[in-house]
Amino acid sequence: MTRVLVVDDDPVQLRLTAEVANRAGFKPLTATGGEQALAILRDDRNIGAMILDLVMPDLDGMGVMDAMRREGLTTPVIIQTANASLETVISAMRNGAADYFVKPVAPERLIISLRNAMKLDALEAAIRSERARKAGTFTSANMIAKAPPMARVLTLCAKAGKSNIPVLIEGETGVGKELIARIIQGSGDRAGKPFVTINCGAIPPNLVESVLFGHKKGAFTGAVTDQQGKFADAHGGTLFLDEVGELPLDTQVKLLRVLQEGEIEPIGATRPERVNVRVISATNRRLLNLAKSGEFREDLYYRLNVFPIYVPPLRERMEDVTALVAMFIARFSAEAGKRVLGISPPALDLLLSYDWPGNIRQLENAVYRAIVLTDGAFLETVDFPQIFSQTSGRDLAVKAIEAVPVPATPTHIDIASARQRAIFDMPAPAPDRFLAPTGEIAALSEIERAAIVFAIEHHGGRMSRVARALKIGRSTLYRKLHEYGLAEELINDAA
Repeated sequence: MTRVLVVDDDPVQLRLTAEVANRAGFKPLTATGGEQALAILRDDRNIGAMILDLVMPDLDGMGVMDAMRREGLTTPVIIQTANASLETVISAMRNGAADYFVKPVAPERLIISLRNAMKLDALEAAIRSERARKAGTFTSANMIAKAPPMARVLTLCAKAGKSNIPVLIEGETGVGKELIARIIQGSGDRAGKPFVTINCGAIPPNLVESVLFGHKKGAFTGAVTDQQGKFADAHGGTLFLDEVGELPLDTQVKLLRVLQEGEIEPIGATRPERVNVRVISATNRRLLNLAKSGEFREDLYYRLNVFPIYVPPLRERMEDVTALVAMFIARFSAEAGKRVLGISPPALDLLLSYDWPGNIRQLENAVYRAIVLTDGAFLETVDFPQIFSQTSGRDLAVKAIEAVPVPATPTHIDIASARQRAIFDMPAPAPDRFLAPTGEIAALSEIERAAIVFAIEHHGGRMSRVARALKIGRSTLYRKLHEYGLAEELINDAA
């Protein structure tokens, strides 16, 4: 529930305003003076908005806003005043007030003002984060990460930012590993320097070396000019190697030399070139397991894993979902030119009850789809049909079965009613293919292995069809067969 700070030295007005905010679904906090309000804002940076009286005995509203500006407190401020003079209003707006109203105010006017202020604050926060990201000055203050599991992550980021040692960020797809890398850069002496990102799994194997290290004119067919690689682009800054576990083995050897010697050798070059690059790598796979299986060089693993950071999935930091949704709504509604003010409590409860296997990226896509399709001022449960069907489908089926009356004595199927025969004929519920025997979510590798086994059986072992069905290359398919121990099983079956 979003917190709202109400500041007024009049106890009656304070109680009335707080009650209006409470009935609108906000959690009101109260202060009777400017100094007390500032103390609350310093202790809690997550307050959604502040309703501030201008005239108070200790520190007036203008003084509070001056102090907020000096201390970098960005909570949106709504001014309430008994003086409706134009000069007062202009002064308040110049000091950063998001809105104002004259006492007494209608409850509807106050609620609309609060919602608009919070939406504006979320949009401004998104803009500040995007500017910091592009400028290379992204820090933990620009990231929504208030959940307790993220405290250790941000602490490690601050420590990593003080040195240039290699960092390995591990976590599921969509948890925000690139943002963690940007926080590390923005927290150190490389802030504002180049931040170059490369997805190692998206580059064809025959081009990886050229993309990373560059090439000279005439080095190979088609090399008509000199081309500098990503290491050269990131000189003086940071190179972020996403999905580093997908690098070919021969490229891993050259990457290890770069990390050890600080030199790159472009294809076709006659001598190496010095580079000053901080390398941060990320993976959604266990590199240690890949190193043990021989798919990833063990010496490179230990070189990259000097400072490991694990980013928890969204299901372990659900406290951040409300703030993330508010930010996505503000950003996407502005981009789509729609006046979406927020999300209804039932819809938010729906999102909070979902596990989000795709993590923040999935949440972002769900909110974006809802913004595009909705015609209302608030996102409702019906705007998230896929999430609703996945969270409620099985519950509804169970309730429907439980609603069927059970006869006191056994009923033979031959004399049962049509409704009872439907229950007799209903197959036993199949176990969820995404759940392990323990009841926990199965590991991604287990799900992928099961999908490959199913595809091979479905297509009778014809690997070309299997690769096309799974939309991967045959070389990738064969690599995964070895990775999951399926190649030996196929050979034994053939024998």
